Amino acid sequence: MLNQSARYFVPDPSHWPIFGSVALLSMASGAALWMNEASWGKFVLIAGVCILFFMMFGWFGTVARESEGGKYNSQVDLGFRWGMSWFIFSEVMFFAAFFGALFYMRVLSVPWLGDLEHKLLWPDFNAQWPTAGPGVAEKFTPMGAWGIPALNTFLLLSSGVTVTIAHWGLLKNNRKQLILGLAATVALGITFLCFQAYEYSHAYSELNLKLSSGAYGATFFMLTGFHGFHVTIGTLMLTVILARSIAGHFTAEHHFGFEGVAWYWHFVDVVWLLLFILVYWL
Repeated sequence: MLNQSARYFVPDPSHWPIFGSVALLSMASGAALWMNEASWGKFVLIAGVCILFFMMFGWFGTVARESEGGKYNSQVDLGFRWGMSWFIFSEVMFFAAFFGALFYMRVLSVPWLGDLEHKLLWPDFNAQWPTAGPGVAEKFTPMGAWGIPALNTFLLLSSGVTVTIAHWGLLKNNRKQLILGLAATVALGITFLCFQAYEYSHAYSELNLKLSSGAYGATFFMLTGFHGFHVTIGTLMLTVILARSIAGHFTAEHHFGFEGVAWYWHFVDVVWLLLFILVYWL
């Protein structure tokens, strides 16, 4: 008879994927209807979001109960690690595509549009970054690096330190250090998002910098906006881990739920450093 370490846990059939499918279909349909001026589309979208959160709460709770019940062994843990690794790799490729688009515009397309041939088409176009591109008459002021962006850099770097401190506390079975470190990380993430919301308001109202502001506006808001979305997801994940830590979950030997979220948060930190240097500073 095989011992527990050589057996792989097979979960019971789950109804949660059905709820996830209904949620995603409702969100996509509602968003499409709303964008096409069907007023009731927003209610379909909201319903989809509510179903999605219901699914996440139920499904994650099931996984947490199975984990705390001792049903997962080293093989399952390895599967979780590979799954999280591939997920983060897919996120790396996602941002690499946007950084690649930024590189193409700054290094290749803008100088190309400013050469002699295209000067005949756009004689007033200044082929220097940042630019909205030729044919865009609306003026804007680029977002500076110092101020809120630099402050947000400090906040995220600090949050990387606090989540590491929390991890050290977990490894030492110091529950107080774990909880305080996680609480500080969540607070720093929320503060970052508040400052980013203020930055966007400032960009729209005082700098006339919008998503429609040509090449620069599109890349600025797509890169920083998607990063802000990832910070939001990471903060929610950390909040769940904080609640589980308060409930007494995780041990020094068995805590990949915490570790996977910490991996994701460090990834978010690294992406922001690249954003600060390539989008704000240079």
